[in-house]
Amino acid sequence: MKRSFIWIGSVIGAGAVMALLFGSLEKPTTPRTINVSGDCLTSAPKDRTAITLRVTTLDKNAAKSMKMATQKMSEITDYLKTLDVKMQTTEFNSYEKTEWNHVAQKSENLGIETRMAVEVSSSNPDIIENVLNKFAGQPDVYTENLRMFTSTETLKPILEKCLSVAVENARNRADTLARADNQRAGKLLSVSYDNVSYNERPFANYRLMSAKSAAMDMGEEAYTGGGIVSKDTEITVTVSATFEIR
Repeated sequence: MKRSFIWIGSVIGAGAVMALLFGSLEKPTTPRTINVSGDCLTSAPKDRTAITLRVTTLDKNAAKSMKMATQKMSEITDYLKTLDVKMQTTEFNSYEKTEWNHVAQKSENLGIETRMAVEVSSSNPDIIENVLNKFAGQPDVYTENLRMFTSTETLKPILEKCLSVAVENARNRADTLARADNQRAGKLLSVSYDNVSYNERPFANYRLMSAKSAAMDMGEEAYTGGGIVSKDTEITVTVSATFEIR
């Protein structure tokens, strides 16, 4: 009986030792890592010009106010349909307009104001300038927010390339830091956006002399002709990356 207990104890002891041995072999080792940031600064050409045309009408009669605005906007959109432009309605609103009478010390009803607005954009700045010149100064029509911007189609491949540059910049930084310990950056374990920002630097002026004057301040390359001043869209990308150290 005593030998049986000794044998059983030996088996259990051997099993425990083997379990500890294999457990230590199977336990994954945590790799040494390094966390760094990477940056990329680039620019994209502004390939579209846009302007907003707003119609504002006021009348005591709500139906007449809306009819006046609708007719004028139809005239505008009919003309725009003959041009190589993109249109997007940005406002359609009708409301009671009031004004404070300082003499009577009370609010007075001026009537029903109707506002309609459409943003027009084109790849040709001259088309937008022609639109502006056609409708600027017309009764009930207001031109605003003249600007140049980078289209999504142009921006996408430039942004993707900049992201790759930011990650590569992060790897270079990781390598530089790891070499201080006679190591190097290995596999990329994770990466995330920290920041993607766009500086449109909006500036546009349809008055030719003002445009030339502004171009002198921004650099002659900013002057596009047609009375419009603009610089490329500045793109800044920052990423956070984790690399394995080898």
